[in-house]
Amino acid sequence: MTHPQDVPPSVLLPRLATELRTRGVVTPPPWSTFAKTGVHKQRAPTQTDWWYLRSASVLRKIYVKGNVGIERLSSEYGGKRDRGSAPYHARNGSRAVLREIVHQLEKAGLVQPYKSRGRRVSPEGQKLLDGLSREILKGLAAGRPELAKYL
Repeated sequence: MTHPQDVPPSVLLPRLATELRTRGVVTPPPWSTFAKTGVHKQRAPTQTDWWYLRSASVLRKIYVKGNVGIERLSSEYGGKRDRGSAPYHARNGSRAVLREIVHQLEKAGLVQPYKSRGRRVSPEGQKLLDGLSREILKGLAAGRPELAKYL
């Protein structure tokens, strides 16, 4: 079985983002054009499809990390805050953005709650990620035969 960790995220995430967009699973809210992705950022993202890429990244992270909550995801998407001449300090990412994405993925049936320990990927979400990973790995293995052992 092919796992999303067998495929480079730089190849998997754009494909997954387009898949989420064509299925209509996630839709950016009206405020997403103005929202920053964390207090450590100075501006909102400039990419027009950043919501879909972040949604794909969140889905992959939930799959790879296992049971994960919003707080842990926000620390994953955090960064270091520039405080002028003072030393940098770690800051979490925007929990509102992550919460909205997780709610949309949960409504689509790709993510499900797990007891009181956050969320995990549902069987449908696992099927989507494994299928895309397998397709991408087949394409990569055509040029590099040493990757055929993962198929």
